[in-house]
Amino acid sequence: MRHIKALLTLLLAALLGATSVQAGPAPWYLWRSKIDGQLACSQTPLGPGWVQDAGPFKDSRCEKPLLVK
Repeated sequence: MRHIKALLTLLLAALLGATSVQAGPAPWYLWRSKIDGQLACSQTPLGPGWVQDAGPFKDSRCEKPLLVK
């Protein structure tokens, strides 16, 4: 019984490790204000007053395009 518990613990640790290896940073997008046209770089939508203008990007300044596979 002890061996089964150890094996299950090892299997769970391996699965959790494998999923964390695949995770990467969220992409950045350039957002444009509907009101005055100002631009902002963000990983998440800024609200109903903003539309996605360009992206995805690698960096928080929205300067380096992210190559999508």
